[in-house]
Amino acid sequence: MANSSSLRTINELLSCPITCVIFHDPVLADDGRTYEREAIEKWIVQSGTSPITRQPLNIQTIRPNHVVKALVDEFETTMKKKNYQFKLDVDVRKASRQPLFSAYGKYVYKAEWLIKNNGPQIILMKINGARAEEEAKFYVELTQHRHIVRTFGFVEDNPQKSADTNNSIMLLQEYAPEGNLFEFLQDQDSLPKETVLCEIFAQIADAMAFLAQKDIVHGDLACRNVLVFRFDKNDPRFNIVKLTDFGLSR
Repeated sequence: MANSSSLRTINELLSCPITCVIFHDPVLADDGRTYEREAIEKWIVQSGTSPITRQPLNIQTIRPNHVVKALVDEFETTMKKKNYQFKLDVDVRKASRQPLFSAYGKYVYKAEWLIKNNGPQIILMKINGARAEEEAKFYVELTQHRHIVRTFGFVEDNPQKSADTNNSIMLLQEYAPEGNLFEFLQDQDSLPKETVLCEIFAQIADAMAFLAQKDIVHGDLACRNVLVFRFDKNDPRFNIVKLTDFGLSR
């Protein structure tokens, strides 16, 4: 059985616990949880039970969650009003001065909303170097695919607190609770089941196929560039990964 607490902690207010994607059509099921309609209907057809409580569920009894829908619409409207442009220490802030991760001219910081109390968990990614602007464009262009990390927009640095503004860009992105796939698997006591690995690879392949449709070559596909949003070593249905790092894309 999957870890139900992990299902409930990933951006639980605005995101579907099955897909880890912000709601489009949220519905309430008999287990008291909110899901994306398409995702829970597919789940019920396949298993007939709740992905969280395992109690029986019926498609006929799911109903729209208007409260969550209003919160999601408010969040998306706020993003649009900001034109996906944010200011550091005005709209968002770093949760810590120390980065969660740094390598190859990138610095990733855990971040917090200042304009929204109920927004999804976020990180700030600072990209340095001559290709910073080009890489940032890839993130923004590809942000709507379910297995590519979502980018909420650009963040303008605070010039009074930072002198390093040349050839650097900051992006606001969704937070991956489990980090990158390489380090995550290294920390496991044993390898996941083959079915779990196949599901992870299928999600990566789905993202890569999307890039191919856009005539984009990732250029650096590796486990370190795959983010883990949810993991269960026994049940493939409870695993969500998303592709990131377009520094070598073209």
